[in-house]
Amino acid sequence: MRIGLAADNGAWHRGRLLAALRALGAEPVLFSLADVTVTTGGGEPLRVPGFSDRLPDGVLLRTIAGGTFEATTLRLGVLHALVAAGTVVWNAPAAIERSVDKAMTSLLLARQRIPTPDTFVLSRREAAAAVVAREAAPGRPLVLKPLFGSQGEGLQLIETPDALPPEELVGRVYYLQRYVARRDGRWRDYRVFVCAGRAVAGMIRDGDGWITNVHRGGRPLPWAVPPRAAELAEAAAAAVGVDYTGIDLVEDGEGGYLVLEVNSMPAWSGLQQVTATDVAGAVARGFLAAVRAAHPPRLVAAQG
Repeated sequence: MRIGLAADNGAWHRGRLLAALRALGAEPVLFSLADVTVTTGGGEPLRVPGFSDRLPDGVLLRTIAGGTFEATTLRLGVLHALVAAGTVVWNAPAAIERSVDKAMTSLLLARQRIPTPDTFVLSRREAAAAVVAREAAPGRPLVLKPLFGSQGEGLQLIETPDALPPEELVGRVYYLQRYVARRDGRWRDYRVFVCAGRAVAGMIRDGDGWITNVHRGGRPLPWAVPPRAAELAEAAAAAVGVDYTGIDLVEDGEGGYLVLEVNSMPAWSGLQQVTATDVAGAVARGFLAAVRAAHPPRLVAAQG
């Protein structure tokens, strides 16, 4: 198999995935989406570094190099072109687009009746202010999240309409979600790692504040994922169409869970500290199985 690994940043994750793929007998070509070009006038117009004669059978995507809106659009277009040509891409560009856009994630989860905190997405400040006036109060806030954001960056608790920022500071989109406090007053939620449709590992994220992301100082703690949480995370991954993902959950106060986030490019260094599961190995196995299923080996006729 001709395998590519696109991992522009994050040396730890890149190293773990390289080692896992090699342990399974694959020798991936490491490349950056920023180095892929489109050249017309002869042969395949999509030129992927390290694959001179034909396109890869599979590409495992760890990160997309940051850049302008135009650069990001080009890189997602490259991934769409690979999928259209028969390359297996994990995660597929359509799934990335769905999960990066929190509004689309919420819409897809709601259509599948997957429980989440009540969510409101609006474009105008006046409409958002009316929602806050109706749904929030001191001590009962809504969470304002960037539509495109990760690792807990840019989150705000909103209790009154006056606390809403101007439209230009939120990209003219207000994504508001009900804040779900724990009954014991602790700042704690959960991450479930799902790969190829199956929950493979999980952790508690324990914080000194209401933002518990490990990137923001949250502490990873071991967690034996209950069946109810595993099933919910698997259903959320299927609803958004991600092949491997980190699903963030919070307790609903009634013995169940709510889905907070579906992450299409999840980090797992914190999770790996508290689980015996080789997360990179699980991703590599699932990815290679998908490539083999799409590109079965050719049988060579015996010479008589």
